[in-house]
Amino acid sequence: MRGDVPYPKIELHVHFEATVRPELLFEIARRNDVALPEKTVDGLRRFYQVDSFEQFISRWIATSRALCRAYDFREIVVDYAGRAREQGCAYIEGICSPTEPVLRGSSWEEVFEGYCDGAAEARQTHGVEVRLTPDITRDFPAVLGNRLARRAVKYRDRGVVALSLGGSEKKHAPQKFRKAFAIAREGGLGAAPHAGEFAGGKAGAASIRGALDVLHADRIRHGIRAVDDPALLTELAERGIVCDVTPVSNVRTGAVASLDEHPLRAMLVAGVPCSVSSDDPVLMDTDLAENCAVAETLGHTPRAMFFDALRGALCDETTKAGLRRIGEEYDWDGTAG
Repeated sequence: MRGDVPYPKIELHVHFEATVRPELLFEIARRNDVALPEKTVDGLRRFYQVDSFEQFISRWIATSRALCRAYDFREIVVDYAGRAREQGCAYIEGICSPTEPVLRGSSWEEVFEGYCDGAAEARQTHGVEVRLTPDITRDFPAVLGNRLARRAVKYRDRGVVALSLGGSEKKHAPQKFRKAFAIAREGGLGAAPHAGEFAGGKAGAASIRGALDVLHADRIRHGIRAVDDPALLTELAERGIVCDVTPVSNVRTGAVASLDEHPLRAMLVAGVPCSVSSDDPVLMDTDLAENCAVAETLGHTPRAMFFDALRGALCDETTKAGLRRIGEEYDWDGTAG
């Protein structure tokens, strides 16, 4: 940051459901007549504090259930885009989880229409380009992933650019969703699954390998356990597979013990291109700027963060060209990049 002007950023890994400010969540819950687990803003902030992945998931479910209608989904995208813009963000490739509200009674159409309308409004209101990557929840049956993939393809012209995959890596290997990702790929969408966030079992390096070989991932969300497999780490570097790294959330969920021990440093040394994102900013009590600052302490640079993220972005070439101009015209002197 030079003076009060933040340097340009691109965020490729942020869950819109986990960006909702407590004040806004209360407004949405009231109009939808949904009870929240706390009765005050301060109480909700305390409720958000997590120290494990399992706790995070329980907090996610208890709060995101308030999101029901198209207006809700549109509003949270626009609201977050404004805050991201204040941090210098020019492009967001956001994650949404349509299956969850659909199982609660929303229609596929109102969920997708809401998010897509939000992306369009974010551009008009805040000048931020937003693209969408609907997330399959691993814990749900594979048939729901197939349905989500088909819906996602229908909204390709409204800003949906890829299919994502989230949930418990330790319980569900990528192979379960081979068909869903094939449907998305045949429909012209990219693949940006979560993989390699946690070590062990079906997770870790094995999950990254499955994401690459079975799901044909264009980009890996997290990917930090690649450091456990030197050959895989080298392959990611040689193929230029961008990994979306979220340092603060990795500590909050217990994926890594501390920021000092974060694998980002080793990934950069190996030549793996790494974008930097906030993941779940409100639920993790963080933001994009903090994660970028942490990444700098681990050896990344603002310029490299921007261009690594640009390399991994799955938007159209016209949008990428505009982002490239932002990066090329910015005077990176005065930053660490």
